[in-house]
Amino acid sequence: MQQHLIDRYLSILGVSRREPTRDALFELVRSHMLRIPFENLSKIYYRKHQGLIGLPGLELFLEGIERFNLGGTCYANNFHIHELLANLGYQVMLCGADMSNPDVHVVNIVNSEGRDYLVDVGYAAPFLTPLPRDLKTDYCVSLGSDQYILRPQDSRGYSHLEFYRNGTPRHGYWVKPFPRQIGEFDRVIAGSFDKSATFMNALLMTRFFPDRSIVIRNLSLMESHGTVTQTRGLASLEELAQAVHDHFAIPLALILDVVNEFERLEDPWE
Repeated sequence: MQQHLIDRYLSILGVSRREPTRDALFELVRSHMLRIPFENLSKIYYRKHQGLIGLPGLELFLEGIERFNLGGTCYANNFHIHELLANLGYQVMLCGADMSNPDVHVVNIVNSEGRDYLVDVGYAAPFLTPLPRDLKTDYCVSLGSDQYILRPQDSRGYSHLEFYRNGTPRHGYWVKPFPRQIGEFDRVIAGSFDKSATFMNALLMTRFFPDRSIVIRNLSLMESHGTVTQTRGLASLEELAQAVHDHFAIPLALILDVVNEFERLEDPWE
C-alpha cells in the first residue's frame, strides 16, 4: 500500500498514524465501523457500470467512501482494513470463515500485546471494538433486538460466532485461524457477482453510530438503540431509495440506478 493511500485512508477514518498498540487498534476499528458502512449497493453499481466481478481496488474503494458515502461488503471492508493494519505494523492474519459453505466470509485476527482479537468490519454487525478470542465463557455483543455471541475456541482453535434476532438464531460463521491470501477467495468472490447470487438480489445496508444503528434490509428500515429496535416497512422501491438517501447520504440518482435493477428481493440472512 502506497504511503499516500495510507494517509488518505487514515484521513477518511479521522485518525492519526500511531504506533501499533492495542489502544490504537481499538481506535482504528471503531473509526472504521462508524465511518464506513456495510452495504452491497456499490457491489451492484460497480458490476453494472464497470463490469466488476472482483474486489474493488483500494483507490476505487476510497473514492466511493469520499464521494458517495459508500462502503462495501465483507471481502472489500475486511480485506482493505487488513492491508491497512499490515502496513501500519500490526500482526494481522486474513482468515477464511465458513457459513453454510466454506470460505464465504473473511475476517481478520490481530495479535496485539499478546492477545488475539477478531476484527470483522464486514458483517453488518455492531463490532465497534475487536472481539477477544482467548475466551473462557461466551462473549456477547447486543444492540436492539440483535445479539451476537462469540463462543470460546474449540479443540481446533476455531471460533464460532452466532447471530440471534429476537432470540432466534439467524446466521453465524466459524473462523478458521490460518493465514490466507486474498487470491484464494477469487472464485467465491466472482460467484457473489452472479445474477443469481444473494447480494445481487437483495439490499442490506448498515450504518453504526456510537450508541445506535440504522439497518435497511430490502423493504424494511430498522433503527436500534439500547435494547429497542423499531421497524417500519417501505412501500416501494422509490421509498426504499429515499430512505437510503436520507440515512446514508448516498446520491439519490445512484441509489435509483441500482434499486431499479431488482427483479426480486431475497432475505440476505437466509
